[in-house]
Amino acid sequence: MKKIAKISGILLSLVLLLGLAACSGTASGSSSKIKEVKVGVVGDSDDPIWKQVNKNLKKENIEVKLVKFSDGIIANQSLASKELDLTAFQHYAFLHQEEKEKGYKFTVIGQSYLVPLNVYSAKIKSIKQIKAGDKIAIPNNVTNAGRALKVLESAGLIKVNPSKGYLPDVKDITENKLHLKIVQVDPAKIPSLLPDFAAGITNSNFAIDNKIDPIKDSIYSIEPNLNDPNNKPWINVIVSRTEDKNNSTYKKVVEAYQTQSVAQTIKKIYNGVYVPAFKY
Repeated sequence: MKKIAKISGILLSLVLLLGLAACSGTASGSSSKIKEVKVGVVGDSDDPIWKQVNKNLKKENIEVKLVKFSDGIIANQSLASKELDLTAFQHYAFLHQEEKEKGYKFTVIGQSYLVPLNVYSAKIKSIKQIKAGDKIAIPNNVTNAGRALKVLESAGLIKVNPSKGYLPDVKDITENKLHLKIVQVDPAKIPSLLPDFAAGITNSNFAIDNKIDPIKDSIYSIEPNLNDPNNKPWINVIVSRTEDKNNSTYKKVVEAYQTQSVAQTIKKIYNGVYVPAFKY
């Protein structure tokens, strides 16, 4: 009996030790396997998208951590200096301008969505109510300023030099019959400054961040048609440093983004404001 009791005690001790070892191994193993990917974004408007992306990434033991900026220029600087792994806030036009000006070695590893650049106002209900001498706020960065001028041209308010393509400057305005005063402003501040202007043009994410509905509250918009080649420069993209373009973890982040579940989230949350720019 004593021998049996002794053997039983030894077996019990072994079971306990193995159990503790297994628990310890699982805990440390699970935490060490999770790979964190820092993604730079501008504002809060894309939070629901990345929440769904993280759900899709769980099985891969990858988690995206959003690093939020108020200025895309700073976000690109942070990517270049390796403080970030990826960015997901800019369109092709802004990216190419940044690369040209600063010599960044960046690569697009995936497309995300297309959003309109609409006209908003706190004073009038229609673009036709713009009158002579009115002030209009547009973004103060080269690419979105150019895009805003093309929006005003589409609305029939001005004409710009066609040789400047999709990136004209204020000095490229060739016709301004109403003598409108075009003022360049930080795009993130335009929604709060609308009472000071007849109208303002800014990115949809800044409108959403300020509780402005880009569809219902805009006084003029251009349809965000993916099949229109003129919209190609304005498709938003996920960007890495060129040296990391083949990083398998980053590729999985893009794969988790370009899914039907994310497309459905985009359509549900943004009610047609954002248009998924990927196949799913």
